[in-house]
Amino acid sequence: MKPFIDPAELWQHLNDARPEPGQVRNIIARALDKQRLTLAETAVLLKTEDPQLIEEIKQGARDLKEKVYGNRIVLFAPLYIGNKCSNDCKYCGFRASNKFAVRRTLADEEIIREVEALEDNGQKRLILVYGEHAQYNAEYIAHTARLVYEVKKGPGEIRRVNINAAPLDIEGFRTVGRAGIGTYQVFQETYHPEAYTWYHPAGRKADYEWRLTSLDRAQEAGLDDVGIGALFGLYDWRFEVMGLVRHTNHLEACYNVGPHTISFPRIKDASMLDLDPRYEVSDEEFVRLVAILRLAVPYTGMILTARETPEVRHEVMRFGVSQIDGGTKLELGSYSDSLNEEQNLNREQFKVNDPRSLGEIIEELLDNGYLPSFCTACYRLGRTGEHFMEFSVPGFIKRFCTPNAILTLAEYLVDYATPPVAAKGWKVMEANIRAMDDEKMSREVEARVERIRQGERDLYF
Repeated sequence: MKPFIDPAELWQHLNDARPEPGQVRNIIARALDKQRLTLAETAVLLKTEDPQLIEEIKQGARDLKEKVYGNRIVLFAPLYIGNKCSNDCKYCGFRASNKFAVRRTLADEEIIREVEALEDNGQKRLILVYGEHAQYNAEYIAHTARLVYEVKKGPGEIRRVNINAAPLDIEGFRTVGRAGIGTYQVFQETYHPEAYTWYHPAGRKADYEWRLTSLDRAQEAGLDDVGIGALFGLYDWRFEVMGLVRHTNHLEACYNVGPHTISFPRIKDASMLDLDPRYEVSDEEFVRLVAILRLAVPYTGMILTARETPEVRHEVMRFGVSQIDGGTKLELGSYSDSLNEEQNLNREQFKVNDPRSLGEIIEELLDNGYLPSFCTACYRLGRTGEHFMEFSVPGFIKRFCTPNAILTLAEYLVDYATPPVAAKGWKVMEANIRAMDDEKMSREVEARVERIRQGERDLYF
């Protein structure tokens, strides 16, 4: 439970890196062999400035993503439960000193309406988001997770509830784990201690070490499915990538389990935003950091959010992203109740730059050859933690991911898709079935798709 980030160590690796073409190519080849990169190797990629080598890094990330995950993109939606907060983070619209914010916590009845609205759109995977406040303790988080699982409307149901909330103590993580949650996300925001202190002047979040070791406590509590992340734009982006890789190394070394997901949100507009402009991350740098993360940690799911514009999302997805949100609304209560723009500004944590519906995003994915997925099989079959690592590190997880993606897409096409989207979806699905290496598996997938057409649901491998 001791801090494991040494800024001097990370900067030393970055300062010592002298990228040579042969060295860069050897590192890419090692990543393509599904070997997690060392800090020194990651630093070499981060310091690479030669345009040709940068293109090779990006191509390597594309190839690696295809080898491990195939062409699938997992879809989810965030559901904000409450925006009360005792912290005063300088980059967040929920900050305690923001007197313009409309503070609200959804009542159980409102949560049910929100989940029903999400189910009506075809969502199967949610991440519940909470401000850091005494009201949102472990018992409350567990209660809301159970409530979401109970909501069924028509063919709709939520099969996986992830959590993005404040760090808990070990017993708190046990409490939340008993509610059957999927991944528990805690983002360090910035891994640089001095920058962290400047951005977090008040509240429990001001304690850098408590936050840094939060997922150690989750592991000790038996909650082995965790997600890490950094908020890019708070400090030097190269240092933050190094911090994420160091965090991954730490979890593997101590618990034999790396993070299930890595998130890399890029800071966007928010009410009362207070940032250092020196650390703004350009689109080109953003693409590079995503590609480098893909190579550095081959087995880990990577999440790209609707903070980014549709154009940026389209570009970045090619370099290793495996999960995106769709139909995202961040304002409390907005899935079931439309709000005007002024209301949104004072109720949202940050600005959404991809406001498209889930159906529109699925149609674009299909048009671009991706396989949309709502799969939740691994979590319900116990393929988490060390078990997930056994499958995903060698790349075997692809054997399950493509068939399960096809089955969940079939459900969506039957239950929710418009006729034009359904027509595109069946063509993409058939192409993916034909492309399977295992003829026996392809026949079984076809049989299960037909069972879904006949009314069965929730079939998975």
